Amino acid sequence: MATISPDRARRIALGSQGFAKARPAGNVTERHFRSVVSRLGLIQLDSVNVAVRSHYMPFFARLGAYDRERLDRWLATEGEMAEYWGHEASAMPVELIPYLRWRMEDMHPWGIVRKAAEHDPDLIDRVHREVAELGPLRVSDIAEGNDRTGPWWGLGKAKIALEWLLASGRVTAWRDHRFARVYDITERRIPVAVLAHSVDRHEAHRHLLLQSAQHHGIGTANDLIDYYRLNKPRSRPILEELAGEGLLDRVDVPGWNDPAYMHPAAVTPRTIRGATLLSPFDPLVWERARTERIFGMRYRIEIYVPKERREFGYYSLPFLVDGELVARVDLKADRKASVLMVQSAHAEPGRDSERIAAALAPHLEEMAGWLDLGSVSVATWGDLTEPVAKLL
Repeated sequence: MATISPDRARRIALGSQGFAKARPAGNVTERHFRSVVSRLGLIQLDSVNVAVRSHYMPFFARLGAYDRERLDRWLATEGEMAEYWGHEASAMPVELIPYLRWRMEDMHPWGIVRKAAEHDPDLIDRVHREVAELGPLRVSDIAEGNDRTGPWWGLGKAKIALEWLLASGRVTAWRDHRFARVYDITERRIPVAVLAHSVDRHEAHRHLLLQSAQHHGIGTANDLIDYYRLNKPRSRPILEELAGEGLLDRVDVPGWNDPAYMHPAAVTPRTIRGATLLSPFDPLVWERARTERIFGMRYRIEIYVPKERREFGYYSLPFLVDGELVARVDLKADRKASVLMVQSAHAEPGRDSERIAAALAPHLEEMAGWLDLGSVSVATWGDLTEPVAKLL
């Protein structure tokens, strides 16, 4: 078993996630969006919109400023991308859908779906017929979309039906520019050749685990299993199977408590250059134990922490500089005032605040411009705020 140094493991992880590649020099196009998705496999979606919705950030981190409306249009392109449960709700290439068919088949109606079906037995099929006849549709387009009568705990009947139809694979979805889901029947949205691709459960897990290894480059069993939220008892033997066939390399990383696997095609960049803020849901940092193991940062978002107990802020973002996580920055966009607000900024222990500020200040200005905000304001919470404010 080969030994991989922690520094090399970090560079492999960064390179596999696209951080060794230079940003485009010209306009960012659909070709660049595809390249990012190819690297990451999927883009996690999240409704929080403090500074910018999280799914825009992985593209910004790797490509720099781009036209968000252009990305919206591309993500909604028929036959190219779709939304399903990958790593939580995710936008993914349609080619991945056959490998998640087992997840759709395993879905069982949850409590509110069962209650709705008991109260209105024809609800699910009726909504499906309406989407088939009139789609694509949003919840608000469905005839009974706002009907909250019955035992749905305040949710609309159409919303309940559509969520079940999506989970079970009978409809697919994407997001409009307001982040609302748009639904259509799967047969109309996904290419026939993709839908015809039949994959059994075991082969699907093999494929997803190999994809995880490709996207992470290197990782423990838990790292790779978590990428597509797979079942641990089922997946661990498959990882060993893949290693036994030479499709994964078993490696040891000093300081990691568990054995690791490396993709045979993983490349080790000599250096990583550049600075960027990361979404909490960027694949580089979404698994918090992995983030701490590779980068030495114990990272958590504090949305659900009472204000007086927060250490770093409501929605702090990790700041990556030359391949190291060196700071956390809590941002908020005041769109009415056209200001990107730095509510706090903290350097990691032992890091050079002046050097970090020199990288952070221009990045904040770039981000403000990308978000069509006129200026950047800096509060006083955190050791980075003063040096950053001086440079803006």
